[in-house]
Amino acid sequence: MSAPVRGNVGRIRELPVFPVTSGPVRPGVDPSVAPVSFEPPVEGPDDGLRIALITLGCDKNTVDSERMMAALVGHGARVGVDPEEADVVIVNTCGFIDAAKEQSIETLLEACELKSQGELRAVVAVGCMVQRYQDDLEREIPEVDLFMGLTELQGLVPELRSRGLLPDEAPDLVPLMERPLRILTGESRHTSFLKISEGCDHTCAFCAIPMMRGLHRSAPLDELVAEAQGLAGAGVREINVISQDTTWYGRDLRRRDPSAPLLPDLLRALLERTEVDWYRLFYMYPSGITPELVELLAGSAERSTGPRLVPYLDLPLQHGSDRVLKAMRRPERRDSIREKVRWLRDAVPGITLRTTVIVGFPGETDDDFRELVDLLEEIEFDRVGAFPYSIEDGTRAAEMPDQVDDDVKRDRLEELLDVQRGISFEKNLDQIGARHRVLVDRVLGEDDADPDFVAIGRTEGQAVDVDGSTQLLGADGWSPEAGRFVEVEIVDALDYDLIAKVVTT
Repeated sequence: MSAPVRGNVGRIRELPVFPVTSGPVRPGVDPSVAPVSFEPPVEGPDDGLRIALITLGCDKNTVDSERMMAALVGHGARVGVDPEEADVVIVNTCGFIDAAKEQSIETLLEACELKSQGELRAVVAVGCMVQRYQDDLEREIPEVDLFMGLTELQGLVPELRSRGLLPDEAPDLVPLMERPLRILTGESRHTSFLKISEGCDHTCAFCAIPMMRGLHRSAPLDELVAEAQGLAGAGVREINVISQDTTWYGRDLRRRDPSAPLLPDLLRALLERTEVDWYRLFYMYPSGITPELVELLAGSAERSTGPRLVPYLDLPLQHGSDRVLKAMRRPERRDSIREKVRWLRDAVPGITLRTTVIVGFPGETDDDFRELVDLLEEIEFDRVGAFPYSIEDGTRAAEMPDQVDDDVKRDRLEELLDVQRGISFEKNLDQIGARHRVLVDRVLGEDDADPDFVAIGRTEGQAVDVDGSTQLLGADGWSPEAGRFVEVEIVDALDYDLIAKVVTT
């Protein structure tokens, strides 16, 4: 698809961070092909409009979808039903890279096929891909009844009403003060996401996010605390703090008010005013790591009852060659990356560091790739997500010469992943004999492969969906339960996973 995209930035610039009817790919998982998120509980009045909402893309999209569902329930709809039983299917699209666009289009076509065969009354497309390519989509898939980009989502409920799908006045509307802010989705509802800002001020050459979601806009601190309190009230034990650049939180507010809160202020408020057990930080640009933030992490790690701000940081580097980093328009360089990692490891011994990198960026030479691998071997990140470069319409990188051949990208990716597999295995071996607090994600049943394991959980150093897990052996007198914490001892290690026995429950 080729559609004008740069004009979208101005239109999105002044959008509220969380539109009333607005609506994530898991961090570190390839954002192009993340699995569809469709596991919400069925909520809303029994006789309400039955809506299936399918989420494609990143964890930020998931938050948007959960807000969208809550708004729909508040206006008399019933959400979380299976698409084959729905009156309306809403697809929250992803437009990040080509594979994501293809997945979005395939999902829309499947929904249109359902409409042609059964009782489905309407198909609605919303989200990032619609924001960029609405005209093309309307022309190519006329079977879709309604397209709404990110700038238009506030009008979703009125549009559904105008089409006779939602009643003008639903008799059983949930009172305003009792309406949920979000309806949680996914299999592990004890883990959720808190999106603290929208958009991005960076101008990375490979990224189209600002063209879809606009410039950086921080959500008000009190609203975020209230949202976290609501998640805790719904049984969430772990909150993953997310945005396009989490370290950037509050900087836009500071331009208008010198006393506005920054990220450390937000984190302190979350810790002081909620009972959430674990907060985990994602998308932390190394350039934004400050001494105050490092001190906050160190202080939490010293708690005798265990850290609530877990010693885990996701630091997206994207590359390890200064020449490529400059071409990418990234704010970091090799020396600054080393410095920030040294700060963190000196202040927080045992901290888990994760990163993401891109191989095959235009002009990347064998020497550049070798510098990337050498830096990963030097720093020894605990976790690495690596992806081949993908051309994005409208970005600077799309017009760059010396595009790297796909076979070269694939070979480099395989080599890098082999190196990281060895680093991960060695780090896991070092964990044998250590004790950890584990959050149980899933209880295993008789149909699962190995009868010796009774549950799957995660340590502080393992994030949901993107890292390995801890396989838990059975213990006398212990009945595992998802969403509960247990103390374990690591007894064995695999490339990415750990094996543990329960010590105390």
